[in-house]
Amino acid sequence: MGNFTFNETKIKGVYIIDVKTFGDNRGYFMETYKESDFKAAGLDYNFVQDNQSSSRKGVLRGLHFQKTHPQAKLVRVLKGEVFDVAVDLRKGSETYGQWVGALLSDENHRQFMIPRGFAHGFLVLSDYAEFTYKCDDVYHPEDEGGIMWNDPAIGIEWPDAGEIILSEKDKVHPSLKESKIEF
Repeated sequence: MGNFTFNETKIKGVYIIDVKTFGDNRGYFMETYKESDFKAAGLDYNFVQDNQSSSRKGVLRGLHFQKTHPQAKLVRVLKGEVFDVAVDLRKGSETYGQWVGALLSDENHRQFMIPRGFAHGFLVLSDYAEFTYKCDDVYHPEDEGGIMWNDPAIGIEWPDAGEIILSEKDKVHPSLKESKIEF
């Protein structure tokens, strides 16, 4: 479809999106989002907020979600490389508690589409990374939740990035079983 290839993952609704780039000796150009192409692929979202973060190697952000105001997210890397993960928290889903990951970088230009009802997190693999994402609901700080990044019941296979650096809140998230979260 146009300048995007939408690759559905093993978890329904989660897509890895390859973006066509046009380059020459000056650099490159690419579309990162086009509403009509996304809608034609069945990804009909009304994005209302864009976020950007920067992190150093080994920083792991996640696994985050909003409890009563879940967000769909379209994520990508502007600089560097990250391993991005979505964990299915949808009640009654055949893949509840399962995860899917994608390597996103400024070189592969890939994007990751994560629908509502998922926990999300990423690990920085390069020395430095800039990460951006579109959300279909605004952030509600009082509504945030999280689950352990290394919950053995989920079994995420994080790549080796050396020492893992977590925020204080990410150090104390409960396991999926303890959180009892379902969307």
